Amino acid sequence: MAGRTDLTILMPCLNEAETIGACIDEAKVYLASHQVTGEVLIADNGSSDGSVAIAMARGARVISVSARGYGSVLRSGILRAEGKWIIMGDADNSYDFEHLQAFVEALQGGADLVMGDRFAGGIEPKAMPPLHRYLGTPVLSWLGRRILKSKIHDFQCGLRGLRRAAMLELDLQSMGMEFASEMVIKAERAGLRIEQVPTTLRPDGRSRRPHLNTWRDGWRHLRLLMVYARQSHYLVPGIGGLTLGIVLEALLIPGQLFLGPIRLAVGTSIIGLLLCLVGTQIIFLGVATKDYAQRNQYSDCPAWRYGNFFTTQTIFRISLLLLTVGGLGLLHVIALWDANSLRYLSTASITGIFVPVATVLVIASTGVFTVLMSVLDEPAGRMSESELRTHIRAHSRPVQLVEVSVAPVLVGSWPT
Repeated sequence: MAGRTDLTILMPCLNEAETIGACIDEAKVYLASHQVTGEVLIADNGSSDGSVAIAMARGARVISVSARGYGSVLRSGILRAEGKWIIMGDADNSYDFEHLQAFVEALQGGADLVMGDRFAGGIEPKAMPPLHRYLGTPVLSWLGRRILKSKIHDFQCGLRGLRRAAMLELDLQSMGMEFASEMVIKAERAGLRIEQVPTTLRPDGRSRRPHLNTWRDGWRHLRLLMVYARQSHYLVPGIGGLTLGIVLEALLIPGQLFLGPIRLAVGTSIIGLLLCLVGTQIIFLGVATKDYAQRNQYSDCPAWRYGNFFTTQTIFRISLLLLTVGGLGLLHVIALWDANSLRYLSTASITGIFVPVATVLVIASTGVFTVLMSVLDEPAGRMSESELRTHIRAHSRPVQLVEVSVAPVLVGSWPT
C-alpha cells in the first residue's frame, strides 16, 4: 500500500492553536481505527499563534497559503491533497473527525460530493448562533433549493466529502466564505452525484470570536445565489407584479371602480403603484445581477434570452426617457392643482393622472440609481487556479508514509 493515499482530511487554519491539536488527533484516530490510508492536511492562512508548530508536532502535513480567505485556503488544500477523496472540516473542534465513516462510505459508493446535514444529525446547545440556526442558514438553503432545484438541506455545512478529481474540474474561484456555496452550485449545475449524511455540530473550542462575519459573509452567499439564478426567477415575478400594477391603475383612470358593494379608489391605485415598483425592481435586480456576473467573469452562470436587450445600458436609456415623460406629467399635475387654487385634486385626477405619473417617476429614478449603484459594487473576490498556485508554499521536507499499529497514515515530517 506504500505510495497510495485514499483520503485527505483537510482543515483550513488561521490561528487555531486552541483546537487544532485535538482535531488532528481525532482525524488520526479515525484513519487508524478504520484502516484507511490517508493524510491530515492543514492549509494555513498566515497563523501567528503557533498553530503550524502544533500541527507539525501532531504529524500533520502543512502548506502555507498567502492568498487570504476561506475559499483560497480550501482550494489550495484541494490542489495539494494527495488523497483520491477529501473530507474538509473546520479546525475549531465543532466537527467530530472521529466519525467520518458515513462520508467515506458515500464517496466509496460513487458520490462526487457528500454534504453534512447538521439539522438532521443534531446541533448541540450554543453550537450555532440563533440568527444562523433559525434564519440565515435555513433561508439561504431554501433559496439554494429553489434556484438550483436541489435537495440539499444544509448548504453551508462546513463538513463535507469530495472526490478530488471532480472538484478540480469545477473551476472553483471564490476566495471567501461563499466558496462553500460555489462548490454546491457548480456541482449541481455540472450534474455531479451529491449525497447527504447527518452530522453533528458542537460548540467550537476557541475563546476568541469566529472568523465568520454574519452579515458580510451572508451577503456573499446570497449574492452568489443571485448570480446563478435563472432568468425566470427574476422575470416571472417581476413582469407579473408590474402587469398587475398597471392593470389596477388602468382600471381606476376614471376615478373609482365598483365591484358589487366594494369601492376601489385612491387606495387601490396606490397599491397598483407599489406593485409596479416592486415588479420593476425585481426585473432591474436581475439585469444588474447579470451585469455583475459579466463584469466579474462568471462565464458559467445561466445565460439570459434576449440578453442584448436586458442590460444596464438599456435600463439607463429607458429610465432617462421615463424621467422626461414623468417630468412633463408632473408639470401637468401642478397645472391642474394650480387651476384649483392649490387646494385639492379630484379623485379622478389623483387616480387617473397623479398616481400614473408618480409610478413613472419612481420607476425611472429606481432604474437610474440601480445602474449607478451597480458600478459601485464590491468585486467578487475570485482567483483562477493558475493565480492561486503562486500563493501556495509547502514545507521543505516531503511527506512520508508512516505505519501505525492498525493502519498506515500519511503524515508530514518536519524538524521541530
